[in-house]
Amino acid sequence: MEGGWDGGTPPAEEIRALLRTARDVADDLAADAVARDRAGRPPADEAARLREAGLPGRLVPPGRTHGVDWRTGCAVVRETATADSSLGELLARHYVHTWSGRFYGTPRRASALERDTAREQWIWAGAVGAAGGFDGSGPDLTLTPLGSGYLLDGRLAVETAATVADQFVVDAVCAVTGDLLVVRVAPGRPGVSVVPAGDRLGQRVAGAGVVTFERVTVTPAQVLGPRPHDTESTAPHTALAGPALRLALCHVGLGIAEGALAEARDTSRSGLAARPLPADPDLLLAYGELASAARTAAVVVERATETMAGALEAGPDLDVDEPADVSALVATAETVTARAALHITTRVLELADTPGLDRFWRNARVLTAHHAATHRLRDIGEHYLNGTHRPAPAGR
Repeated sequence: MEGGWDGGTPPAEEIRALLRTARDVADDLAADAVARDRAGRPPADEAARLREAGLPGRLVPPGRTHGVDWRTGCAVVRETATADSSLGELLARHYVHTWSGRFYGTPRRASALERDTAREQWIWAGAVGAAGGFDGSGPDLTLTPLGSGYLLDGRLAVETAATVADQFVVDAVCAVTGDLLVVRVAPGRPGVSVVPAGDRLGQRVAGAGVVTFERVTVTPAQVLGPRPHDTESTAPHTALAGPALRLALCHVGLGIAEGALAEARDTSRSGLAARPLPADPDLLLAYGELASAARTAAVVVERATETMAGALEAGPDLDVDEPADVSALVATAETVTARAALHITTRVLELADTPGLDRFWRNARVLTAHHAATHRLRDIGEHYLNGTHRPAPAGR
């Protein structure tokens, strides 16, 4: 409709072709995953591979001529994460950040940004709600009014693509009004500097780093829109921003679990083929337990994904109570996936002697470090008892 979201769903054949491309990219990344993990360098070469395959430009919200629906976008993230969860996380955050125009801005501005991203193969990075969330304390970045625009100052830790991003999306507090505004900034602008993260335990190729903004000019066209201070003033579709990011990262965690299990299985199969004896019952039991854990997590994540997809498709017409139900499902998916990923990646180290298999455990630890299970379980309990759920901030 006129003035509404630039919606649309790609034809089935296009979706199948994109998923084939994702599998090809995953195969390519898997070939040197161990060596790249050990090197731990910023993902310049990896970003080039992703752009060559066209993934950044396809992973934008669905429009008439570009983008993919939420289910397909998450499937691409999960497929990539099975081979290299660092790149899976990079794509997950990129995909959710490209929804920022819809979460915080106007339909016209969102559509323009999505078309530009698809055409230019932009990679998005940044963080919205990284500090403060909905508690009113606000982010660590400030905007000082200057003429018709602003000057942006402050430092921000970003989890992916710090040195290879084409657009940063951040929120900052206006030094005069106290309003929280979501803005986008190109990394090449004067005053923007990036320091890559040092030697990380896991997710070492995700491209984490610290971005510093010193008197960076922000024009009115770069302001996507306001981020509400509290849940009461948050539009239902805007309240999906935090849960959407958390759910996309669930697909990364699921990819880690499935990738670790598949690599261990291939090693065990090779050992059995070398000595054709009856399989050890304890080995069968172990793989049965781990496969069940992975499939259980997949079912929970897929249910949350379907629910989120429907909510995103509703856009501004989303019912006011819907975000609470979506967020509770996402919290459940986080809890189940984190437990499965940590358990599976720990257990496979006892089942298979494969160089580099430990990277899955390290990646799972880092990915889940910021999502305390206790908090998520309390959120689920609150929703179950009272039918309420305060959405977590988009944040990390």
